[in-house]
Amino acid sequence: MALMQIEEAAGGGGRPSWNAFLEMGFRPLYLAGCGWAAIAVLVWIFAPQWLVGTLGGVAWHAHEMLWGFVATIAVGFLLTASASWTNRNPLHGPALGGLLVVWLVARVAFLLPGPKAFGFGVLAELLFFAVSVVAVARVIILARSRRNYFVPVLMAALGVADLLFLLAVAGGDYLALMRHVGTGMLVMSVLTLLIARRVIPFFASRAVQGLQIPLHERSGHWQLVAASIAVVCALLQWRWPQAAALTVAGVIGLVQVRAWQPRAVLGRPLLWVLYLGYTLLAVGLIVAAVQALGVGRAALPLHLIGIGGFSMLIIGMVTRTALGHSGRALQTDRSMVASYVCVVVALVLRLAALWPSVWVAELWRASALAWGLAFGLYLWRFAPWLVSPRADAASRVIPVRAAGPAKGA
Repeated sequence: MALMQIEEAAGGGGRPSWNAFLEMGFRPLYLAGCGWAAIAVLVWIFAPQWLVGTLGGVAWHAHEMLWGFVATIAVGFLLTASASWTNRNPLHGPALGGLLVVWLVARVAFLLPGPKAFGFGVLAELLFFAVSVVAVARVIILARSRRNYFVPVLMAALGVADLLFLLAVAGGDYLALMRHVGTGMLVMSVLTLLIARRVIPFFASRAVQGLQIPLHERSGHWQLVAASIAVVCALLQWRWPQAAALTVAGVIGLVQVRAWQPRAVLGRPLLWVLYLGYTLLAVGLIVAAVQALGVGRAALPLHLIGIGGFSMLIIGMVTRTALGHSGRALQTDRSMVASYVCVVVALVLRLAALWPSVWVAELWRASALAWGLAFGLYLWRFAPWLVSPRADAASRVIPVRAAGPAKGA
């Protein structure tokens, strides 16, 4: 039963080419998502006067971080992972290039003034999610990969939360749009818990000789149920049930991390960054439970989950999967480890800025610079590889569009 089939060959690669760039979903969407992550935060902190569109100010920042960055990376990962699960590449070539263009149109449209530009951006955004959901759902259904049927459902829910947010923006309902940011964060949390709980033990057991890690399938199912209940309760504004469900999901996550033997991976950056991200996501869910009851500032769980959880897992996953799928050894260099550390620094500084002091503005700027450096380092190292053929392309045949359903998927 394959979770993520990642080859570990090393080699020299070839010249950049459009065929290589559009071979699999992770290539263009990792570059686009990580590049936009750096740009969007730097614009938000250092040039907010550029945000003149209908989707402006805090709404633009929240939307572009969750849906423009985090969800984009998730789509790139799932387009790639579903190919491994099913032996069918869901989107590649001109179709994948078209998806990237649609994504770019949405990003630009949301920056332009006027209702027409905003409406065009909404249509492009919804088309991006619709095409992604259909592509992933198609290969999963064709391969009868029943254990993954829930994945496109969660992707669709993420798109619906995006639509609700954008409708609230169009209606000028600030309270509603902030609720829908929370809903989107929770849907993304469910999807992240589902994927991380599968791949982290898989990656760790392959990397550390003799390490035996339980899959926690039963507790994992309860965790997903609890997190899904939290989404429903958030929509219905049932605070106490939402807080209880979030607490259950977070506590199960912490129990899982402890069982994964974190001390065994301390010397392996590709693993400890994932362990840290999953831990902070679990902690963030527990803090969100407290905040759901009206205790504390909403910004605390949002940044704990968004930077500490999602972004920490993202910087680790976009490194690990890009190395493997580009045919390179699963080994970090100094620039990769530095990018991990920069995300940690960005988180610490951003959380410090939540407490009133004379240093708030400086902490914001320092956090933004650390964040920009983290994803800038990723682009510097990986962009040349992601636009070029696999390092082992000459000796590898990529299984695409299997003739029949994949067995044991």
